[in-house]
Amino acid sequence: MASSTSLHEYSYSNESAGIRTAVLDVETVGHNDPLPRTTTVTRSGQGAARNRNRNENNPKLEEGVFLTWEDLWVTLVSKAKNENGSRSRSILQGVTGYARPGELLAIMGPSGCGKSTLLDALGGRLSSNTRKTGKILINGQKQALAYGTSAYVTQDDTLITTLTVSEAVYYSAQLQLPDSMSKAEKKERAEITIREMGLQDAMNTRIGGWGSKGLSGGQKRRVSICIELLTRPNLLFLDEPTSGLDSAASYYVMSRIANLDKTDGIPRTVITSIHQPSSEVFQLFNNLCLLSAGRTVYFGPASAANQFFSLCGFPCPTLQNPSDHFLKTINKDFEQDIEQGMVGRTPTEVAIDTLIKSYKESESYQQVQGQVAELCKQDFGEELEKRSHAGFLTQSFVLTRRSFMNMYRDRGYYWLRLAIYITIALGLGTVYQDLGHSYESIQARSSLIMFVSSFLTFMAIGGFPSFVEDMKVFERERLNGHYGVSAFVFANTFSSVPFLILISVIPAAITYYVAGLHKGFEHFFYFACVLFACMMLVESLMMIVASIVPNFLMGIIAGAGIQGLMIMCGGFFQLPNDIPKPLWKFPLYYIAFHKYAYQGLFKNEFIGTTFPSSDQGGKTSSLSGERILRDKWQVEMGYSKWVDLAILVGMILLYRVLFLVIIKATEKVKTIGTTLLAMPLNKRSMQILVNPSSTPVHGGNL
Repeated sequence: MASSTSLHEYSYSNESAGIRTAVLDVETVGHNDPLPRTTTVTRSGQGAARNRNRNENNPKLEEGVFLTWEDLWVTLVSKAKNENGSRSRSILQGVTGYARPGELLAIMGPSGCGKSTLLDALGGRLSSNTRKTGKILINGQKQALAYGTSAYVTQDDTLITTLTVSEAVYYSAQLQLPDSMSKAEKKERAEITIREMGLQDAMNTRIGGWGSKGLSGGQKRRVSICIELLTRPNLLFLDEPTSGLDSAASYYVMSRIANLDKTDGIPRTVITSIHQPSSEVFQLFNNLCLLSAGRTVYFGPASAANQFFSLCGFPCPTLQNPSDHFLKTINKDFEQDIEQGMVGRTPTEVAIDTLIKSYKESESYQQVQGQVAELCKQDFGEELEKRSHAGFLTQSFVLTRRSFMNMYRDRGYYWLRLAIYITIALGLGTVYQDLGHSYESIQARSSLIMFVSSFLTFMAIGGFPSFVEDMKVFERERLNGHYGVSAFVFANTFSSVPFLILISVIPAAITYYVAGLHKGFEHFFYFACVLFACMMLVESLMMIVASIVPNFLMGIIAGAGIQGLMIMCGGFFQLPNDIPKPLWKFPLYYIAFHKYAYQGLFKNEFIGTTFPSSDQGGKTSSLSGERILRDKWQVEMGYSKWVDLAILVGMILLYRVLFLVIIKATEKVKTIGTTLLAMPLNKRSMQILVNPSSTPVHGGNL
């Protein structure tokens, strides 16, 4: 049926502003879609109108995801009180809207208006210190976003920089796609996705980072999108996809996103927050949600926004980008500086209030409310079904291989450390060259052993920056449900073993044989094993620190401080019997892995050896190694050196399990915190940043 459209205007008086504003009402007659339509489509809205008409004729829309939110409030809760004596601050204030399959919804507004917060709320990614009230429904039902049916692309491109485009996407395909698909099918899916985003010419190019030239910013953004499109999600969230890109790259990225349904035929619901799009990018939007200080200034077809502003008394100047005009009109951050040079200009706060009131009194607002109500009433059948991904064994194998390749290619991960360890080992070997078996060599051997097991392993904290980058990639992929925590811990442990063996055996061999320590391959093997165990313990410790303190500088300080305390109480600088009780001796002395490294290496070096000693009478006698251990270093002789090594291995397992538990516990705490903070907030403790007379009282419940 053909539809006819009519425009109606009405006026109201804004006494506070002293101006009279016309408001646009748009009605659609003879059309099943209650959304506002207009026959007056500007050039910037032609592309959006074509996409909308195409989507309305698409019979696959019923297979898509309809997302609605009604009276959505998000409040930030802090420990400290603000200037008004409240501990909370409203970020979103009663926003309502919807997103439909086959359409691109853009969330716009000045910095700090709540764009990313709205996107996080819809995507279920709000932080634990926020409270959310209101209704968010998926296909008319209150349900969680299911893995595989939705995807979230963050603003930061957190990628493994040493991988090529094809490797990054293919590894991700192996992790996300189910085991029922063969490797050939997964590889084909990865290649198709790469071509969909126009990256076929960069497939063999490494992503690149701070140390190497790689992809451009726009290409990295498309790689991030590729990774999330592998499961063919019906709902796609993008946070600032054009951030840091020039106008050409921004248009190329957004055009690929807007035309995804053309390439794979899936009626995809796309919601993106965007700061300041170009006029060409603005043409790609179907619907526009314009926010200011957490309030809705406009929601509706992007093609009608320009006319809405014009009828409200804020027309867009000729040849000016509409999005620039919208943001300039509602941005009050620089209001005083602007007004000094523009006499007679309407104050920004007045303009914002005028636009918000005009929108809420317009027929367009009522139609949005009706559209949300209609979508909530419709029966879309069963809830979204969670798709399956690869099993634990597949995930562990793929992650191990990917992590190993990253460590191998990253020169700063282990290769630079190996060079430094070899240099220090050469220094130790030459300083303590050919120690011999004199009485003076007893102290020298002990000092050498202490340095190797303490300060050589201490330098393993140099891998902390790489650990932090690994954790960033893990957090992004974990939030998107690519794999489990156990698979990540397993892969991170086993992928590092070959490199740790390398940086342990080579420096150990140089130090051991140049210095002339206890002869025999068994003794060298034990020496290298203890050094390997200490290296792995320090890396495990730093992984725990990285999971708790993700900040680079604070993590280095915390890790160094913990090791410093362990070395101090390890039993060398202060003998075990002289360590003060209870804190330093119990428990720190027994939980410090340096104690077992010292004592195991001391036993390995001194047991079975003798050293000359002279008494007060000048007579020369022999001093056994066992006596040195018992009397000089107060070593516990009730068990062998292999027990000390076994304790070190057990501590490695304990640290790795502790790392797993911390990550799991952190996720649980965040979930519980989010649930508790989702409870209705006392209205008296809420700080409302708008004029109460122009804002409805918040009474929504989740």
